[in-house]
Amino acid sequence: MLAPLLALGIFVGAFWFIATERADKVKTVLLAAGLMTLLGLTPGVNVFYSEHEGIDWNVIFLLLGMMVIVGIIRQTGLFDYLAIWAAKRSRGKPFRLMVMLMLITAIASPVLDNVTIILLIAPVTLVICDRLRIPPQPYLIAEVLASNIGGAATLIGDPPNIIIGSRAGLTFNDFLIHMAPIVAVIFALFVVLTRFLFRHDLRDNGVHADEVMALQEKRAIRDSRLLVRCLAVLAVVIAGFALHSVLHVAPSIVALLGAGAMVLVTDVDINEIIPEVEWPTLVFFMGLFVMVAGLVHTGVIGALGDVAESAFGDNFLGAATALLFGSAVVGAFVDNIPYTATMTPVVEGMVANAPDVETGRALWWAFALGACFSGNGTAIAASANVVAIGIAARAGHAISFWRFTRYGIVVTLLTTALAWVYVWLRYF
Repeated sequence: MLAPLLALGIFVGAFWFIATERADKVKTVLLAAGLMTLLGLTPGVNVFYSEHEGIDWNVIFLLLGMMVIVGIIRQTGLFDYLAIWAAKRSRGKPFRLMVMLMLITAIASPVLDNVTIILLIAPVTLVICDRLRIPPQPYLIAEVLASNIGGAATLIGDPPNIIIGSRAGLTFNDFLIHMAPIVAVIFALFVVLTRFLFRHDLRDNGVHADEVMALQEKRAIRDSRLLVRCLAVLAVVIAGFALHSVLHVAPSIVALLGAGAMVLVTDVDINEIIPEVEWPTLVFFMGLFVMVAGLVHTGVIGALGDVAESAFGDNFLGAATALLFGSAVVGAFVDNIPYTATMTPVVEGMVANAPDVETGRALWWAFALGACFSGNGTAIAASANVVAIGIAARAGHAISFWRFTRYGIVVTLLTTALAWVYVWLRYF
């Protein structure tokens, strides 16, 4: 009885430090993972080999491969080009500019990680808003909200999906078929909603539009030959993701092969690419998996699964509803990555009791939608939110916790409600 309590206590303590940002999250998970290992709460060396009680290397290597690919693409200036192009097409009109930037963000999010998208698009947004003499905060907030919505569409678009897909055995095409349709509908409605959410910040004075029109987007492309090669490899990688169930090649292997191919065909200096990899994020994931392994090994996850099973019994619509709204609420107040990693084994147990495969899959989709959309709930609900707020603060355009959250709560409530209607109509 002592071991489960110790594991739960360490995990809750670490979770609290992560949620409140009282300590660096990487240091927190490493300390917690070390304590669990030292106290014998994890499966020992099996934490490196066990699929259910250890580090999920499929997630780690998928992220690593995509980070290398994005690091190389960043050198081409592609995102600078797209942002300037969007600004010129908007002709300096605030709402039109916001829509264009959100579209770029949402279209890229299913292919590239949300944090990476924000790191690429936010600095250019600041430049454009500075030229127009308009506050950048509404645009940055809208971009983050769009990235969290758009990223839900695919297996690789949002870290919660990567974790869920690996554990549930869901393919890239599964996500396209089941997640992308509702994400597209929700994003379209979200664009309309932003007209009202940010109506006080989208007044057009038209005074400085000429400065944006004078920007030359072609100058943003630093190496056109490098860009062509990168896009060719990226297209092959995406095709590999779509066909991995046919080719029987895991997405992590596709990403690693794509990263290696891009390094070879672009002939970039690998010493310039390695620093582009977000090593703290990878270490955070590994430490987090060890922490969750402690909960699984000591029986905490199993007990939670038993409680969920007894609470819902054969009412799988109720279970899907609880997963969707519960994830949206809880994930809004803590980072949705550790929340997803913790709850995935519980959902796996619930799915095992489903009467058929389709019902079990419905639980996974409800969980995925809730976990992804919860990222918009508050300023600390997703890593992309924290990154954008940090970039804005360094540029002298601070975004307070409440300023972000008052928009995020509205968007989360709307998207979650629409997602529930979708799950109910399609699966039940």
